Amino acid sequence: QVQLVESGGGLVQAEDSLRLSCAASEGAFDGYDMAWFRQTPGKEREFVARIGHNGETRYSDSAKGRFTISRDNAENTMWLQLNSLKPDDTAVYYCARRYTLTIPEIFPSAFHCWGHGTQVTVSS
Repeated sequence: QVQLVESGGGLVQAEDSLRLSCAASEGAFDGYDMAWFRQTPGKEREFVARIGHNGETRYSDSAKGRFTISRDNAENTMWLQLNSLKPDDTAVYYCARRYTLTIPEIFPSAFHCWGHGTQVTVSS
């Protein structure tokens, strides 16, 4: 059974940085694209960034230039470096494993394994 566990969230001020981690059970990363999403109450889960099994990355417009996604397949760990945080970045951040290429990666339905999330709160 695949397990994904996020950590690293917290309460920070605007312009601060955080580094989120996603630890996976052994072998969970092998050959899979991985991604970060975020969600605020009453809103749909929103795509943030994706990293392919070969390291190729893609970012949402809001993440581009401020966030960096990375992974270490040998350690079964993925990270999301959050810089220049804004109050609008406040959300629960989730890591996820993609299971299909037929659904665009910006949609949560393309992913079948999710962690429980880590809360990021940015004060102004």
